[in-house]
Amino acid sequence: MRIFVFTGPTLSAEDGAKELEATYLPPASQGDVYAAARERPWGIGIIDGYFERVPAVWHKEVLWAMAQGVHVFGSASMGALRAAELAAFGMEGVGAVFEAFHTLELEDDDEVAVAHGGPEIGYRSVSEAMVNIRATLANATQAGVVGAETRDALIGIAKQTFYPDRNYPALLAAARRQGLPARDLDGLESWLPAGHCNQKRSDAIEMLRVMRAQRDAGRPPKQVRYTFQHTDAWEQVRRQILTRTASTAVDRNQHAAVMEELRLEGAGYLSVRDHALLEALAQEVAEAGPNEVDGALLPQALEDFRRQHGLLAPGSVEPWLEQQGLAVETFLRLLRAGLRTDRVRALFETELERVVVDRLRMGGRYAMLAERASRKQRVLSARGRANPGLEEVGISETALFRWYFEEHLDLRDVPSPAGYARALGYPDVASLRRAILREWCFVFEDAPDPRARRASPA
Repeated sequence: MRIFVFTGPTLSAEDGAKELEATYLPPASQGDVYAAARERPWGIGIIDGYFERVPAVWHKEVLWAMAQGVHVFGSASMGALRAAELAAFGMEGVGAVFEAFHTLELEDDDEVAVAHGGPEIGYRSVSEAMVNIRATLANATQAGVVGAETRDALIGIAKQTFYPDRNYPALLAAARRQGLPARDLDGLESWLPAGHCNQKRSDAIEMLRVMRAQRDAGRPPKQVRYTFQHTDAWEQVRRQILTRTASTAVDRNQHAAVMEELRLEGAGYLSVRDHALLEALAQEVAEAGPNEVDGALLPQALEDFRRQHGLLAPGSVEPWLEQQGLAVETFLRLLRAGLRTDRVRALFETELERVVVDRLRMGGRYAMLAERASRKQRVLSARGRANPGLEEVGISETALFRWYFEEHLDLRDVPSPAGYARALGYPDVASLRRAILREWCFVFEDAPDPRARRASPA
């Protein structure tokens, strides 16, 4: 079960991987949690996140992720803030920093803020978090290094310092200027290298261990008690996120070249474009409701895919995916997305049928299909084949499907009947078989000249 973790200055990805096997991502900004949740992981852990000059993780995207069945955990830094704010909705906070915000012992965002470098130096902190200073001074008092009065004065000085400038040398220098007891400050300076407490790091590690234990225990998908509201503001930000995270610059250049080739095919482009549009709309509808799909359907969807693309030989799928630039995890996500789309189609089947009929009328095909349907019913009824059976007609199911796919439709890649039935909106294979059998009887019994009939597969 896949997990994403957003971290940076608090805990390096290398150290995090020692505690939990996961995909480690840079500090989260607005939209990153939404983008990760679209991958349908088991869980998302938020440790570090941007704020101030970069839009911070939005509460709404965390709520959306949980509504999709994703467990979202937070600790140490930005994760602790969001977990305290969204605990009532089910976001799970871990650690002392989270507890301090959850109980309102702490309220200011600057308590966890630090200045840090970029990815080239592993987001290393260049200042000290206020929560770490509090924890360190509390330990120093407990160890008898400084008195309570000096501790409180040091906390006051640190709190008044702008967060990027917080560090122990600067704190001690400011304390000396203000005349705090030299004995306490000298003792603290000597004690600090070994006595320093990194509360944020400890909380982050604790969260990873909690996530590992729950995942390994097989905890089922998240269940929430709220109904996610798709507001105009959410849709606007969501579309901005999708545009921003759609692809890299290299991908965009390659995609543009591929699209140019496809457009030159004319009708081929129009067919793919319209199908993709329907798929995108169906996915948007699917995102508005429960997104879990029946896991038992995935093996059948994979089998249908292999049949469709002629990948029945063992070990043939992985090379094909590599040629298409598809990672295995992305491929499985797309298979699940297809199953969700099928579910949306089933929900809208009645309305879809009305729209399809309208399109047929506008396109001029309705009269022709209606006349053929009427003629088929007359012919079959006259010959007692209105609802024929395989044994009655004298054809096996295998031969019937072979005739339909290979001869009647002239398909090179024969799909599985189950997948084909689902794609065409039939409730089951039996309904598809009945329709094909009626067509077979009509084709072979309505031809005016026996010599004009195709060879019977029976």
